[in-house]
Amino acid sequence: MFYSGLPLPRTAAALGLLLPVISLPVAAHDAKSGWTYPLSCCSDYDCREVADAEVLERPEGYVIKVTGEVIPMTSRRVKPSPDGVFHWCSVAGRDDGATICLFVPPRGF
Repeated sequence: MFYSGLPLPRTAAALGLLLPVISLPVAAHDAKSGWTYPLSCCSDYDCREVADAEVLERPEGYVIKVTGEVIPMTSRRVKPSPDGVFHWCSVAGRDDGATICLFVPPRGF
């Protein structure tokens, strides 16, 4: 058995203080308008609002202008935008990262 050199009560107390920190749930971050990005799309920094001009709608799908990546409209990565604007979630939040999720505003007919 490993012995830390600390008296047992102090060790137990230290562990008691650490356990609540370890068991805290991971939280997603919020969009500027206040809704929370789902954890499946974000690691607390991957998502951000983007201007309409940054995402092109083409017959083959949504084109992320900065990367040229094409996301088919039927992709599971495409999600409805709760606030009516585009939000792009990319790997590590990078402008050259692959798309994790794309939140798309509703389109009129």
